Formats: sequence, structure tokens, C-alpha cells
Amino acid sequence: MSVLVLVLSVSAAFCLGIGFVLQQNAARHAPLGDFLSPRLLLDLIRVPRWLAGIGLMVCGMALGAVALGKGEVTLVEPLLATNLLFALVLSRRQTRQPLGRQGWAGLLLLAGGVTAFIVAGQPRGGSAVTDPLRHWLIIGVMVGGALSLAALAKRSRLSAGPVLLAVAAGLLYGVQDALTRVSGQRLAAGGWEALLTGWQPYAVFALGVTGLVLVQSAFETAPLRMSLPALTAAQPLAGIVCGVGFLGDRLRMDTGALAWEAAGLAGIVVGVVLLGLHPAMPGAGARERVHVTSGKSSASDD
Repeated sequence: MSVLVLVLSVSAAFCLGIGFVLQQNAARHAPLGDFLSPRLLLDLIRVPRWLAGIGLMVCGMALGAVALGKGEVTLVEPLLATNLLFALVLSRRQTRQPLGRQGWAGLLLLAGGVTAFIVAGQPRGGSAVTDPLRHWLIIGVMVGGALSLAALAKRSRLSAGPVLLAVAAGLLYGVQDALTRVSGQRLAAGGWEALLTGWQPYAVFALGVTGLVLVQSAFETAPLRMSLPALTAAQPLAGIVCGVGFLGDRLRMDTGALAWEAAGLAGIVVGVVLLGLHPAMPGAGARERVHVTSGKSSASDD
């Protein structure tokens, strides 16, 4: 594994984790009438803390894009999942909660899962699949699944809704990461003309904006511990599926390697959930709202 890819990926995870905490701190004060609406972004853009969180997220995505240009999606995605560790560090400073057994268990499972998957799978590049049907089938399943989850969330936004929205956003971000890598390859091969004449960069932008609305709506209606674990778990899984499915990433496929890869992915998911549900994660409910458009506080019982 390239040291540069490791440094870029962990740096991206740092920016993403801190950015998510700042965004949720601001989004939970947004008007509930903006749920799943682009108006939510227009309201939040007036909040300095949210802008700081978005700035960090953009930096994280940029660093992730560079990492994806130099390494395989199946290598970078598990490393990006460590953003939850940095989110927990900032949340602990805010809540002053000790790490405890749950925190240490989650940390060890996440770190061990990432290590096991990378060491066992030995992700490496290969020839991208040229069959467009396979590309569109995988992308269609991911995007279609995300839209279906968002539709379900709209009906149950104050119960399972935030989790469904976070999973949906994670699926979109996983596809976005895969298409970011394709865009980088087009730029390297043919310059800006090749990049801008392809559909991939426009899809990257559309997926990013849609995912942002879903994430902010999840942050708006529930504590971070309900949404961030689902987002963090879904994104690498979707990215790995895209990487192996049509980008040509290769993993070791012998029985022993597959068993360790599966165990590593399971460790990542369980570790993410344990860390996300840690008491240090912001747990303020979504019942107290501050209408950012007027700057006046008002309580509403959801």
C-alpha cells in the first residue's frame, strides 16, 4: 500500500469526520419544514458553523479524490470509514464522555476490520469493465436503492427515517467516489476536453448535491449517533461493489482471503455502529429547533 494513498485517505477521513459533526450541530437547528428540500441548504448556508463543516467536507472529498486517483477504490474506501474516529474525538470534547469499553471495542473493531480487509484482500488495479450494461446495472441498483430508501424515509422521518436517509446518502457517495476515479482517469488521459465531454463529472456533481440534501435532512431530524454510523458503513460497501463490479479492482479470491475480507468488512460495520452509538456522540434530540431564517428560537414537539 502506498504511503501517500494512506496519508491522503486518513487526512480525508479527518476532514470528513470533523465536518460531519459541525454540520449536524448546525442542521439540528434548521426548520423541520425544510426536510428533504433544497431549501434546507439555502437556510443552512447562513450558519457559519455549517459553512465550516461543509468546507472541511469539501477538503475531505478533494483529498479523497486525489487518493482515488492514486489508489484503488477498494483500498481507499475502508480507510475513509475511519472518519468516525475523528468525529468521536471532537464529540468527546463537546460532551466530555469517557471512551469506555464500548468506545475501545468500536475503535479496535474498526481499525482491525480495515487492516484485515486490506491485508487479506490486497486490493490492486486491473482492467476496467468495458461492458456499459454492467456499469449502468450496478449504478442503477445503487441509485435506485438510495431513492427508494429516501422515499421510505419521507414517510417515517422521525423514527427510522434518519437511518434510511443516511444509508441512501452512503450509497450515493459510494457511487460518487467510483465516478470521481473515472473522471480523474479521463482527465489524466485526455485533459479537460475529455473530462468535460463525458457524463461522469456531471453525475458526480448531481450525486454530491443529492447526497448532501439527504445527509442534512438526516442530521436535522435526529442525533448524530442515529445517522453517521449508517452513512459511514454504507459508503465503503457501495464503493467496494463499484470498484470490483466495473472499475476493475481486484481482490484475492481464495477461500482464506475471502473469509478474512468478510470478517474485516463485518468488523468495520460493527465498529462503526459501536462508535456511532457511543454516548460521546451528540445526542441532543430534534425537538428543540432554532429557525435559522429568523434567528429566533422556538420549541416544537415532533
